This record gives sequence, C-alpha cells and structure tokens, in this order.
Amino acid sequence: MKKFFIFLLLIISCHPEGDDNDFETTPYSLIYPSDVFPTMLIPEDNLLTQEGVSLGKKLFFDPILSSNNAISCASCHIQANSFSDPNQYSIGVNGDFGFRNAFSLVNIGWNSFFNWDGSASSLEHQVFEPVTNPIEMANNWEKVENDLNASGEYRNLFKQAFNIDCIDSTHVAKAIAQFERTLISYNSRYDKWTRGEVMFTNEELDGLNIFTTERGDCFHCHGNINFMDNSFHNNALDENFTDLGLYEVTGNELDKGLFKTPTLRNVEFSAPYMHDGRFNTLEEVIDHYNSGGVYSPTVDPLMKYVNSNPYGIPGQTGLLLTQQEKNNLKAFLLTLSDENFIQNSNFQP
Repeated sequence: MKKFFIFLLLIISCHPEGDDNDFETTPYSLIYPSDVFPTMLIPEDNLLTQEGVSLGKKLFFDPILSSNNAISCASCHIQANSFSDPNQYSIGVNGDFGFRNAFSLVNIGWNSFFNWDGSASSLEHQVFEPVTNPIEMANNWEKVENDLNASGEYRNLFKQAFNIDCIDSTHVAKAIAQFERTLISYNSRYDKWTRGEVMFTNEELDGLNIFTTERGDCFHCHGNINFMDNSFHNNALDENFTDLGLYEVTGNELDKGLFKTPTLRNVEFSAPYMHDGRFNTLEEVIDHYNSGGVYSPTVDPLMKYVNSNPYGIPGQTGLLLTQQEKNNLKAFLLTLSDENFIQNSNFQP
C-alpha cells in the first residue's frame, strides 16, 4: 500500500515540461561519409543528442514496452540479422504471428516512409505502431507511461534527455527514433571498393555490371548509395494478392500489391526476403527476377520481362541470366555486407 501511495504521489506531481532554465544536452554527431551519403534529414523538434540516443537504445532493448514484459523492439529487430528477424514472421507477446517479415533497420534515417506499406511517414510515427498492435506488443500507452513514470531511473533519463518531469508517449517515440537513426552501415566491401581500399574479383565486377545495367535490371529500384529508392513497387510476386500492401494505406486501386523497396545493404544477413519472407536465400530471390515473375494489372513497368506483360519486352520472358551470371550477381550482393555494422557495440545494450 505504501508503494502504491508513493507511486500515486509521483503521478500527481508529474508535469510534462521541466522548469530548468539551465537545461543542456550534448549534441550527437552521426558518423558516415558525407561526401558519398546525402545529408540525413532530422526533424528540428528531435535533433540527436547523446542523452536522447542513449535513452532510445535502452528503450529499444527493454521489454517494458510490451504488455507482459515479454518482448522488446530488439526481439524482432536483431543486430546479427541487420536488425531484422530471421523468422518469416515475428511472434508477439501472446504467441501470435505477424503477417509480414520484420523490416531491416539499416540506414533508415534516409527513408521517407516506413513499414512495408508505407503506413508511417516518420520514425517517430512508426514507433507508435508495434506498441499497441494486438499481435505485437499488445500494450496501451497509458500503461507504458505509468510503468516508465514509476521508474526513478527512467524519470531521471528522460529529464536529462528532454527536460521533462512526466514521461509521455511522444518522448518515448522521439528517443527510440533518435537511436534508430544512428544505425548506419557504411563500411562494407563495396564501400571499401568505392574508396579504393580493396579490389573486386572478376566475379564481383561482373556482378556489379549485371546489377547496374539492363542485364540484371536491379539498379532501377536499388541504384543509389542506400540501395533503395524510397518508393513502392509490385515486383511480380503474385497474380492474386493476399496482402494488398500500399493500397491498405492509400485506397488507390493502382497501389494494390505494391510494397516498399528494402535496402540491399547487409542483404546477406537479413533473410528471409520480400514483405512476406517467402524466399529463404539470395539464390531464390535472383531466380525470381531471372524468371521474370508473374503478371498482374499493377505490376511495375520496370518488371519488363514478366510473361504476358503487355507493357514488357516482346518475345522475352525473364532476364535469361546464365548460372554463372547469377553466381556473379550474388557475389556482388555479398559485397554489401558490413561486419562492423552487425558487431558494433554502440548498437548493443
């Protein structure tokens, strides 16, 4: 009873904004090759600080956000798997399976939309979804806020990061978003090659050529430094859709079966692949594109080797890559692996 009374006093005395005129935070400097990567656009109301990033990391790994303290963000976004889930579908607090594969959280600070269907327009917005999703963390924000406010440690950390005396959902989301923006990969074999630090093998060079030309047709969607185009595509996976993708957000008939382009950075570590994790290996992914895929009314015009595609290349189905060319393409994709990223102690609790 005494413990409850103390907690009640804390909540009653809790007010959202601090009154410390001397409040200061320590700016957090993101490290990445600014001559190669574009400037990361960070919201003015959530600039990165050392205090905020540290708090966000603690929250990312803390199961306190889930209804029964069973899972955390890190349960489905595992560093060794490029902050994705090696399972086809993640398991929520009640043992329920999701219906999409957990998105890899690598270089997401450069993303314009989040989730496979683009249902979130910012990292801050995206954080809200899994907490209350009944098949993920199955919690509610009132309970989260009460649990966090009952912790003297968390009240102190939020005070240091945001100068608030009362922890609220908005600042929880801001802290986690700050940490997620630090998850940057820029030291793969490909990056070292672009810096002249290593030489590619003949197989890797041919794979690069396949990737960046019409031979492999990969560059249209994966052609920039983050190997994703911040857009949505129907990449000829299905003739009939069990998951409508972007359409669920926009209601536009032309968006049926469209999903966000994932980054190919650290693709070696982020299996299984596609929005529903249907492919377990890179070989399967390459075989899908080599086959041309299947036609549907919303198939992307870039998928021009699809059988029966009236907008495609007449007389050709699939890329027609040889086995050696497929091997070389995979060899290039493996150059996007960044061991430093998946072992970086800064990303660990």
